Amino acid sequence: MQLTLIRHGETFWNKEKRVQGITDIELSETGIDQARKLALSLKDCPLDSIHSSPLKRALQTAEIINRFHGKKIEIHPGLMEMDQGDFEGLTFKELLACEKEFLGRWIADPESVRMPRGESLAELQKRAWPPIEKLMAAGQNALVVSHNFTIATILCRLRNIRLSEFRSTCVDNASRT
Repeated sequence: MQLTLIRHGETFWNKEKRVQGITDIELSETGIDQARKLALSLKDCPLDSIHSSPLKRALQTAEIINRFHGKKIEIHPGLMEMDQGDFEGLTFKELLACEKEFLGRWIADPESVRMPRGESLAELQKRAWPPIEKLMAAGQNALVVSHNFTIATILCRLRNIRLSEFRSTCVDNASRT
């Protein structure tokens, strides 16, 4: 059994350094190119199944990878990115300028501090883990396309790392873990 975790390719909001969360943004041309290169690197990997978040950026990445595999892509809402609530659409610069106090609390306790009208890392991990657990129990070679914080919380669980240390498990766009 091999579990391969893939972060979606770049979006315009990634390039603009905007908080995406569950906002449904498509891949940029760079992101499409990244996904194509990633697909080529994975073309000879034996895959029993391909799974994706329903968000466009992840699903587009999964579809590009799947051109070499011809599998039915299984969609899992639990694999969506962390709901960033009121912060979605803001640039990181804007966020730092207007939410310093909140960000200080979140940096000190990212596991339990919830985004305003969004979710916490613990809530994200709780919804993202069941699909992963099922894949592991099936014992198949599975590829999962998801998002930065989602993958980070999955890796924390797999590696027995506290969610407060999730930053050590963050991944780049179009990366393979």
